[in-house]
Amino acid sequence: MSDILSQDEIESLLSSLNDGGSDDGGSASPATEAASASQKPAKKGARSAVAYEVYDFRRPDKFSKEQLRTLQMLHETFGRLAATTLSATLRCNVAIDLISLEQVPYEEYLRSISQSVFTVFSIPPLSGQAVMEMEFGLVYSMMDKLLGGPGKAIDRNLLTDIESHLFQQVAGKMFSALKSAWEGVVIVNPSIEDIETSAQFVQIAPPSDIVVSILFEVRVGDAHGAMSLCVPYMVLKPITAKLSAQKWFAATSSRKQTSTHRKAIVGQLQGTNVEVAVQMGRSRISVQDFLSLQRGDVIRLDQKTKNDMKLLVSDKEKFLGRPSLNGKKIAFHITNHIEEA
Repeated sequence: MSDILSQDEIESLLSSLNDGGSDDGGSASPATEAASASQKPAKKGARSAVAYEVYDFRRPDKFSKEQLRTLQMLHETFGRLAATTLSATLRCNVAIDLISLEQVPYEEYLRSISQSVFTVFSIPPLSGQAVMEMEFGLVYSMMDKLLGGPGKAIDRNLLTDIESHLFQQVAGKMFSALKSAWEGVVIVNPSIEDIETSAQFVQIAPPSDIVVSILFEVRVGDAHGAMSLCVPYMVLKPITAKLSAQKWFAATSSRKQTSTHRKAIVGQLQGTNVEVAVQMGRSRISVQDFLSLQRGDVIRLDQKTKNDMKLLVSDKEKFLGRPSLNGKKIAFHITNHIEEA
C-alpha cells in the first residue's frame, strides 16, 4: 500500500474534519490510519520518558545530601560524647541516639513540639542563635539523678529558679560535648543565652526560614524521652563549604596538638585530685607474725633512717624526700625526683 494519499482520500479526510469526525461505529479511513500511525512513536530509537523530581518552592533545600550526611556524623559524635559526660555527672547509664536529621521551615519545627524546655544558646564565632529542646519529664529525671534521687519525673511544666540553675549545669555539660564534636569543622564556644518553657517565646529565626532539625532519643537510667537541636541555615551558612565528609575526615585525622590544645588539657588536669602516699619502707613477715602483732611491737624495715623516703603518686614512685614539720603539722620535704626507667 502506498504511503501517498490519493485525491479522493484527501477530499474524504477534509470532509470528515468539517463534519466533526467520522460516524460512530464507522471504520477508519486510510488517511485516518496513516495520521494515527504517524503520531505513534517508533519502537526503535524511541526517547525514554524524562525523569523529574518534585520541588516545593515554599520549602527550598538549602543543604545538599552530602552536607546533611556530614551534619549527621557530627551529631552522632555529639550524642556519644554527651552521653559519656552525663553518665559521669548523673552517676547512671545515659544513652543518646540520633533518630533523624532534616531541613524544615522553622514554624514547622515549632509545631512539632508540645511541652518542653528550650535552651537558647549562641555559637560564637558563628552569628545568630540556636536552640536545644528537651521534654519536661527528661529534664526532671536528670535533675532528680543530679540530686541523688532515683530519677523520678515530675508532672509539672514550669521550672523554679533553683531548677533552672541546676538544668543550666546539665546543659553546660552537653554544650561542652557539642564543642568537641564540631572541632573538625569549626571551633565554637556555645554559651547559654536564655531558658524558656514556651515555644512562642523562642524566636531564633523567621517562621519561613529553613532550619536543621536534629532529633535524639535520650535514656537516663529507666527514664527516656526526646531531645532535639534546631540550628538555622543562616547560622551554618558561613561554614557550608566545610560540611563535606572528605574535608571533615581530613580535618579529624590530621588534627595536631597545638599550644591551645595543650593549655586546655593542662588546665583540665590541674584541678584533678590524685592520691599521694609516703613509703617509709618495706618488710616481709609471716601471716602468723602479722596476726600476733600487738601495741608496742617493732617491725624492722629495709629503709635506713639517713636515706630519703619515696613519695608515691597513684601507686607510682615519683619523688624522694624526708619527713619534716610545718608548724604543728607533719610535712614531707621533697629533695629529688625519681627518673622513670
